[in-house]
Amino acid sequence: MEGRMRQESNSDRTVAHYLGDTPPEVFRKQLHQLADWIADFRENLGNIRVAPNDKPGAIRGALPAQPPENAESFDKILSDIDRLIVPGMVHWSHPMFLGYFGWTQTGPGILGEIATAPLNVNAMTWRTSPAATELETLVVDWVRQWMGLPEEFGGVVYDTASVGVMHALAVAREEAAPSTRKLGLTGRDLPIFRVYASDQAHSSAEKAAIALGLGEENVQRVPSDAEFRMDVAALRKMIERDLAQKFKPLAVVATVGTTSTASVDPVPEIGKICREHKIWLHVDGAYGGGFAILPEYQWITKGWGNADSIVINPHKTLFVPLDFSILFVRDLERLRRVFTLVPEYLRGDTIDAEKNYMDYGIQLGRRFRALKAWVIWRSLGRAGMADRLRDQMRLTSLLVDWIKSDQRFELAAPVVMPVVCFRFVGNDQSNSEIVERINASGQAYLTQTKLRGRTVMRIGLGNVLTTEDHLRRAWELIQKAAG
Repeated sequence: MEGRMRQESNSDRTVAHYLGDTPPEVFRKQLHQLADWIADFRENLGNIRVAPNDKPGAIRGALPAQPPENAESFDKILSDIDRLIVPGMVHWSHPMFLGYFGWTQTGPGILGEIATAPLNVNAMTWRTSPAATELETLVVDWVRQWMGLPEEFGGVVYDTASVGVMHALAVAREEAAPSTRKLGLTGRDLPIFRVYASDQAHSSAEKAAIALGLGEENVQRVPSDAEFRMDVAALRKMIERDLAQKFKPLAVVATVGTTSTASVDPVPEIGKICREHKIWLHVDGAYGGGFAILPEYQWITKGWGNADSIVINPHKTLFVPLDFSILFVRDLERLRRVFTLVPEYLRGDTIDAEKNYMDYGIQLGRRFRALKAWVIWRSLGRAGMADRLRDQMRLTSLLVDWIKSDQRFELAAPVVMPVVCFRFVGNDQSNSEIVERINASGQAYLTQTKLRGRTVMRIGLGNVLTTEDHLRRAWELIQKAAG
């Protein structure tokens, strides 16, 4: 080590510069420091602010504008994380974070992430990491079994559902307009393609249409019914209208667990229309799909067997840390045919492999995401996850009862999953102010949305750290803010 070290005087101290990695004994000490820091953070998480109330630029203003010239100690870096980063975070793992969808971070999840980091492999081909490839295939099939999908469905792990739907629509586009992968869309006698999603569906459909050259305006928003589900009769009319005007219906996105209300579109009826007109059926189960591990939620999977593609986000309801999303395709070879491309510098690493995951999407470099899922699912088991999901529903039922017992509030949508939309019986501004006041306090974090033109408050449960006491405290804050 002495041959790889030089000494440099730096005003009042001497800094040792090693030309290799951190010495093993120093690294071991830092790991112990970090382990204690993580354990302390988790233990005290419920006692810190859920979110800051600073103005934009406050954190950046507290950091040096110039990049560091010389090495700094891990002690100082960790101290700055405590001093600057932690107070500047919205803590999605906080037990009083009740916004968006339940976003949980468990002990096994942290351990899985830590175990993945030092391996630092690129899971692009089987040969570059056989274990990463085969473990991904295994855990994806575990989810297929939990979801009750036929064996003809294969899956691939991406980061988010938005990336999954883009890949699914790329396959739909290729099958509707062969050779688009080679020739593109321009300069060919092709119709204008249409994609249909409910007015409650996620904006990822538009993002995919932008990226694929289909055009944002060609994503047609179908009206929803009284329960915020896609209106099947309206979908049929829109498709018939577009066919009469020489548009080409390309795909329908049916949602299982919509963004605002967690409503479930009538997938069997939508699938029937898709089969009649030979339209690609994509099921967005990013949030709600994970509830299929519960026997009492098996009804949400009706019609999935007729889908062409399905997205499930285990980082929403199956306890995997962000990011981990699975796209299932009926006959995964359809996906590979669109995206496989092997440059010469990779050819030697692609032969004699059962599966090279770089062939199933636009990414070449791929993280080893499967390891953390494997650690978590072995640590919890299906039964453990099911028990936790049921407890989320228990808490949801409690909240619904509290809302119904206070005449100042009303439910704004049916409650299907651990998402509750409700409103203070007043004007829109009052509902917005309640949410903003609570969030600014740092004591809890809620979100708001619009339903039928009205502003409503929204609580999403799903954090394993959130207890009945936390929820009761949040409800008291809401009542106080309303008063």
